[in-house]
Amino acid sequence: VQLQASGGGLVQAGGSLRLSCAASGSTFSAYAMGWFRQSPGKERQFVAAITPSGGRTYYADSVKGRFTISRDNAKNTVYLQMNSLKPEDTAVYYCTAGAYSVIISSTPPYWGQGTLVTVSS
Repeated sequence: VQLQASGGGLVQAGGSLRLSCAASGSTFSAYAMGWFRQSPGKERQFVAAITPSGGRTYYADSVKGRFTISRDNAKNTVYLQMNSLKPEDTAVYYCTAGAYSVIISSTPPYWGQGTLVTVSS
């Protein structure tokens, strides 16, 4: 499956941004989807995951209550709505696909190219 993330940009602290990730090349609804992020000088970090049907979601503690992951299987797209953004959310955000448990606890097999989110203070 090929993944193309978009929607990154510059936003002030407290603002909102919505990332999108369009999938192609395989059956989108067969995959759990997830978002990871990587800040300069830091390791890549899990952000959120959603099951193939969209019925279950899971979040990193650092974004819980502020970020929402969702998907539209008819459009082969997964979203990450980010609210109450903080400077520490600044990172390149990556869209991923794979098994739900693998996304949460390991390294998913499929990755998009990343989109940069910069939150200014």
